[in-house]
Amino acid sequence: MSLLDRVRECNVHDLTHFVPFIVAGVRVGWVKKWFIEQLRAFPHVFDVTERAVEMSPRLTTPEERTEAAKGALRALADAGIIKGWRDEYYPVGTSFTAPPLMLMERAAVVFFGVRAYGIHVNGVVRDGGETKMWIGRRAPDKHTYPDQLDNLIGGGQPAGIGLMDNLVKEAEEEASIPPELAATAVPVGAVSYCLEAEEGLRPDVLFCYDLELPPDFVPVNRDGEVAEFQLWPVEHVLEIVAQTTEFKFNCNLIVIDFAVRHGFLAPDEPDYIDIVQGLRR
Repeated sequence: MSLLDRVRECNVHDLTHFVPFIVAGVRVGWVKKWFIEQLRAFPHVFDVTERAVEMSPRLTTPEERTEAAKGALRALADAGIIKGWRDEYYPVGTSFTAPPLMLMERAAVVFFGVRAYGIHVNGVVRDGGETKMWIGRRAPDKHTYPDQLDNLIGGGQPAGIGLMDNLVKEAEEEASIPPELAATAVPVGAVSYCLEAEEGLRPDVLFCYDLELPPDFVPVNRDGEVAEFQLWPVEHVLEIVAQTTEFKFNCNLIVIDFAVRHGFLAPDEPDYIDIVQGLRR
């Protein structure tokens, strides 16, 4: 196994398994063919053919589309098809900065192959001449990816909150980082990937931040979603990424991106170009 394997694992998909998801005449996602049949039960919400799924043109405003979809998707959740309902809504649109065409429950986004956004933070400690990273282990009862390793802070980007406000909120909930310290996190770019899952497609973007923490700071979880934190040298973190699948799949990309930006992965190393290009799909 290698770092390149971790990158490639995040970019495995076959669009022949999907049909376009269209809102207001624009393709904003992809629906897996098995899920099409589930949507036929809601003809007032979705116009379904073998070639596409479209939000009904009779729903003319973002608010109408949001409410109509909410009812249909809630019914699918009650039937056990959509799991992990959070009452958290993601924007559905043509880009991160474009006005949303509608909002969609977070748990349903993957079923429609809509691009989701998130924030991930590398918690960095400079200890003498050594660079270390705080790594969390997800709680064993967490609905998604239980027991897997994670970045110090990570979370989805819901509608109605700015990136830095979301980061500060997640930092306090996940690691008890004071707002004034969390606000010093530096935006350093984004990674993207496109992964086919059993439910659908994840063509997602994660905004990356580096947060330098004092050597005496110890994170403490508040929301019950993290079982423990470990402070490890970056080289050790990279070994785990390269040699195991212990990390949640997309968190590998955040660590690898950090390694590239800070010179822990040199340009003359094997697979360097493929790794760098694979971080942004």
